Amino acid sequence: MGAVVDLDRLLDQRQVWRGRQAQARPQGLQPTGHAGLDQRLPEGGWPAAALSELLLASPGCGELQLLWPTLARLTGEGQRVVLVAPPFIPYAPAWQAAGVDLRWLVQVDAEAIDALWAAEQCLRSGSCAAVLCWPERADDRALRRLQVAAETGDALAFACRPHQAALNPSPAALRIALDLRPAQWRVLKCRGGLAPVTPIACPGRE
Repeated sequence: MGAVVDLDRLLDQRQVWRGRQAQARPQGLQPTGHAGLDQRLPEGGWPAAALSELLLASPGCGELQLLWPTLARLTGEGQRVVLVAPPFIPYAPAWQAAGVDLRWLVQVDAEAIDALWAAEQCLRSGSCAAVLCWPERADDRALRRLQVAAETGDALAFACRPHQAALNPSPAALRIALDLRPAQWRVLKCRGGLAPVTPIACPGRE
């Protein structure tokens, strides 16, 4: 029987070359699926276990196109995604075409007054990877509750709000404004670094 080799010691002494390991996603990293955006964000993607605000020129102006790669990845991994009181009825063929596994997509119907509470409960449950909501009104306290709930449940929280909300401070870890003309994303605030000054053109809509 051959001698036992202390592989760790040899690696430490650089006597053995370590082959490149598989490019596994670092723990906690939540890429957006848009390379140009990931490169500009300090955390390389969505802030994990945190609230991200998407400030819209109008409902349905591109928030799904921004989020679909992430939602497709999560549902493809068998993780639950919840939509709380979406402003439009989700068109299943479009979601499927975007790669979202509908078996892991849940829609919660709630009145406007209850939508934030429902989103908070989903986030706290620990059974959801991401929760999307479109609150008509949300003050600092309500948003802070979503942020804490996302941390508690280790989930991604997305609050889609109107452009005008940018005038008010927010506890969200990330704020992105979605513009229509030109079609671009503007990072207004990001955890872990300064927000990039230059807007990012929306892929396929330059």
